Amino acid sequence: MARFTLEGLRGLIKFIWRTAIIVIIVAALIAVDAWFFPQNFLCVDSGEVNADVLIVLGGGAHERASQAADLYSRHNAPAIILSGEGDDLINWRILREDGVPAQVIKIENKSETTRENALYTIKLLRSEHVHRAILVTTWYHSRRALKTFEHYAPDITFYSRPSYFGLARADWKRTGTTRRMRLEFLKLPGYWICYGVNPF
Repeated sequence: MARFTLEGLRGLIKFIWRTAIIVIIVAALIAVDAWFFPQNFLCVDSGEVNADVLIVLGGGAHERASQAADLYSRHNAPAIILSGEGDDLINWRILREDGVPAQVIKIENKSETTRENALYTIKLLRSEHVHRAILVTTWYHSRRALKTFEHYAPDITFYSRPSYFGLARADWKRTGTTRRMRLEFLKLPGYWICYGVNPF
């Protein structure tokens, strides 16, 4: 009986080691893919969807408002919320110049981070009984944005329709995309550790 237990223990240890090696190899392959092809991991696009409101997150190079105006013109949502201190007035002007009526635009201008974008905007969504919302940000920010909003409001359905500004590798340096997307690889685990926002 003791011999059987010892053999069983050795078998279990071998199984654990093999499993650990496989997990490490798979994690390494994912990490390499994410590093060299960040768009495969960072970008989340829900495709053609309709919702109650578009939420434009501050930041980027103000391409997010133009993306939202395009989605609005295609009737993907009847209203827009601008979220983010400092970018709200610029984004409001871009929306207006792109033909979005002033009466369908609301502004949340207290937030300074993605987490605050979620916390402050979700209050607005709940006060207006919104059930579905489309997040509009830049492609490299779309995973963290979507996962953050879903984390703080699991009762609301969120979609992601990002701008693809600076997606081409040849444009990364010129547009500042390289630095921003590399920071995302730090912020994603940071949000997981600090706030419990699971990036997967």
